[in-house]
Amino acid sequence: MKSIIITILLTVFSVGTFAQSNNFQLSTHILDISKGLPAPGVSIRLEKLNEQTKIWSFVDEKKTDTNGRIPNFLPSADINNGIYKLIYLTSDYFKMNNTDSFYPFIEVVFEIKDKSHYHVPITLSPYGYSTYRGS
Repeated sequence: MKSIIITILLTVFSVGTFAQSNNFQLSTHILDISKGLPAPGVSIRLEKLNEQTKIWSFVDEKKTDTNGRIPNFLPSADINNGIYKLIYLTSDYFKMNNTDSFYPFIEVVFEIKDKSHYHVPITLSPYGYSTYRGS
């Protein structure tokens, strides 16, 4: 009985998460690998490159939730093709955790070429980070 309840809860959570990601084309996630935990409260700025002028313009800024996630950048109803960068403002996060760090911020540049969902996670530590295109 316990396993049935857990299965139902996981299914409901998964459906809710999937439905939310369908409404937005871009999401991100930060895992602090020095702690083995998500990184909550990190401000992340989204900018888009004007390919003619080569100037970046502000699109949005949000903070990661308690699970280190921002699931709702760029509404899917819009045409979002272009070159973007996520700027992870990590300095305050490390200061809040009384941790010295090497990176005051991290910029991840990527290109959206179609209407599919783009997930850009990073794994973070005070002296390093890694990113990839997630699913």
